[in-house]
Amino acid sequence: AFTLDPRTPEAGYTGDRPSHWPADLYLEGSDQHRGWFQSSLLEGSGTRGRAPFKAVLTHGFTLDEKGEKMSKSKGNTTDPAVIIKESGADILRLWVALVDYSDDQRIGKTILQTTVDAYRKLRNTTRYLLGALVGFDEAERLDLSEMPPLERFILHRLHELDGQVRKAYGEYRFQDVVRPVLEFCANDLSALYFDIRKDSLYCDRPDSIRRRAARTVMDEVFMRLTAWLAPLTPFTMEEAWQTRFPGSTTNCARVIPETPAEWVNAAEAARWAGVQSLLEVVNEKLEGARREKLIGGALDAWPVVTAPAEAFAPFEGLDAAEVFRTSGAELVVGGEAVSVEV
Repeated sequence: AFTLDPRTPEAGYTGDRPSHWPADLYLEGSDQHRGWFQSSLLEGSGTRGRAPFKAVLTHGFTLDEKGEKMSKSKGNTTDPAVIIKESGADILRLWVALVDYSDDQRIGKTILQTTVDAYRKLRNTTRYLLGALVGFDEAERLDLSEMPPLERFILHRLHELDGQVRKAYGEYRFQDVVRPVLEFCANDLSALYFDIRKDSLYCDRPDSIRRRAARTVMDEVFMRLTAWLAPLTPFTMEEAWQTRFPGSTTNCARVIPETPAEWVNAAEAARWAGVQSLLEVVNEKLEGARREKLIGGALDAWPVVTAPAEAFAPFEGLDAAEVFRTSGAELVVGGEAVSVEV
C-alpha cells in the first residue's frame, strides 16, 4: 500500500506558487520507480487528473571502482567531502557529468584521476583564451566576410557544437555536453587552431587581419565555453569570467549566446577534414624524425609531401608550412599514395 505524499496541493505544497505545478522534473534513484515516482503519479492523477511532473529522470547507484556496493565495513567508501577538499567541487561535479547516470556508476581514485585530466584540459583551454584575449575590444572585431578559412572552420565547429550542447542539456544528457566539448578543446583548438595561430598572436601586428580574426574567434569561443560549462563547472567558469570581466554580473546568470546561422560552412568543414587527414601523415613523419633525433622540432623541418592532386585540393589558398607548423613545405603531385620526406 502507498500513502499520499504529504507535499500535496491541499497541504500547501504549491499553494502560493501554482505556476510551479506540475514540476518540470522529478529526479531520483531507480529504487523509486515503485516509490516516490509511483506515489506522486497516483496522487497527482487522483487529485488533479494528471501527473505532477513533466518529466522523470532516473539514475543508478554509486559503486566503488570494482563495481561493488560501498560499505563502511569493507572500507570502500568514497566521501564526497574529501573529494571536494582535495580536488575542489568542480571535479566532483564534472565526474557526475561524465558518467552514464542511467546505469550504476563507479567512483574511486583511478576514475577520479581521469576526471582531473579532463578538468585540466578544460581549465587550460580557458586559461589560454584568457591570455590570448588580453586587451581585446569591439574595435578589433572582424566581420565573417573577412575571415581566413581556418577561422571560418572554427566558427562552423562552434555552431555545430552549440546545437549539440543545447540539445543534450534539454534532454539531461550531461555526458553529451562534456565529451564533445572536451574533444573540441583537444582536437580543434589545442591540436590545430591554437598551434597554428600562436605565431600570429605573438608576432603579427595588432591590426593585421589574421591576428584580428584569431582574437575575434577566440572571443566567440570564450563566450560560449564559459556559458556551456557554467552549470557543470560553475566555480572554474566563474573564475575565468571574473578574471576577464572583473566586477561584472556572475557568469552563472548568463544564457548561452545565440550562434549565427551564417557560421555554418559545410565547404570549410569538408576542406579541413581533408587538411587534417594529410596533417596526420605529416605529423607522424615529423614525430618519427624527432625520435630519431634528425630534428629538434617541427620548425627544423621542411617536409616534401608527394600525393595525388586530389589530396592537395583542400590546401588551395592555404600556406602548407603554416598548417604543418614547419619552416617550409613542398607539395609535389605524383604517385597513388601519400609519402613524406623530412
